[in-house]
Amino acid sequence: MSQALTKTDFNFPGQKSVYHGKVRDVYNIHDELLVMVVTDRISAFDVILPEGIPYKGQVLNQIAAKFLDATNDIVKNWKLATPDPMVTVGLKCEPYEVEMVIRGYLTGHAWREYNEGKRELCGVKLPDGMKENQQFDKPIITPTTKAKEGHDEDISKNGIIAQGIVSKAEYEQLEAYTHAIYQRGCEMADAMGLILVDTKYEFGKKNGEIILMDEIHTPDSSRYFYKAGYEEKLAKNEPQKQLSKEFVRQWLIENGFQGKEGQKVPYMSPEYCLSVSDRYIELYENIVGEKFVKSDLTNLAGRIEKNVTEFLNKK
Repeated sequence: MSQALTKTDFNFPGQKSVYHGKVRDVYNIHDELLVMVVTDRISAFDVILPEGIPYKGQVLNQIAAKFLDATNDIVKNWKLATPDPMVTVGLKCEPYEVEMVIRGYLTGHAWREYNEGKRELCGVKLPDGMKENQQFDKPIITPTTKAKEGHDEDISKNGIIAQGIVSKAEYEQLEAYTHAIYQRGCEMADAMGLILVDTKYEFGKKNGEIILMDEIHTPDSSRYFYKAGYEEKLAKNEPQKQLSKEFVRQWLIENGFQGKEGQKVPYMSPEYCLSVSDRYIELYENIVGEKFVKSDLTNLAGRIEKNVTEFLNKK
């Protein structure tokens, strides 16, 4: 898709290094700021798919910016500005080596573990007799280690503290922030007729202060259900109507791809990529409650370079 941004190679003022992730390209400016370019790449099963999705980067960047602004009274976050629809510029922090995963419902990875007979997840005891997608009595935190390569691994609070990954006092502060941000996200989702099922947060430190980092409450980092019909589907043991990129995973599975050795990513036609783009725009409008305004796709890289450079030169 010629109108999707799948690769960046910028040289911004003061740039020291760049990190190319699965979806985000992060530019280090003077070891003080990060320029995060949210590309139109899409990944599933830990594989970057061969085609980009127009507007996906803009969708994710703008959802994250909205929720960072809506939670900065709870905890300071890294965001300073969004000089371009696909870019956030913020503080460079020293990240904690854990991801704070919070779950309000028994679904996804937690359900798969539960369904195999496990009644403890990341040190959290789970009651017998629960159904898939059932709400917990209260949200649970199931942290993971942040793997530099490969998969993140489940870990318990006690394991994190015992291994010295995070001190007890700081970890308990991260827990408190995680619960408070999730509660805010649930309230905002509820107002849109949605349920924020589970999500994850990353934190870091800057000058001794805990800072919320990265993206929050996007369909790539979170799972949403539609509130309408939730109870009925739960009672009938039917799959919930989801608002996440699960539909991409399902398409891949139906076409014989789950990221396993020897499997080939199915052909992503221009029509399919545009249909995924439409779904991401639908996600945006349902989550944010505002009409999505498409940015100009002609010369995306040139536009980003101009907007970011102008912003950095004013700093």
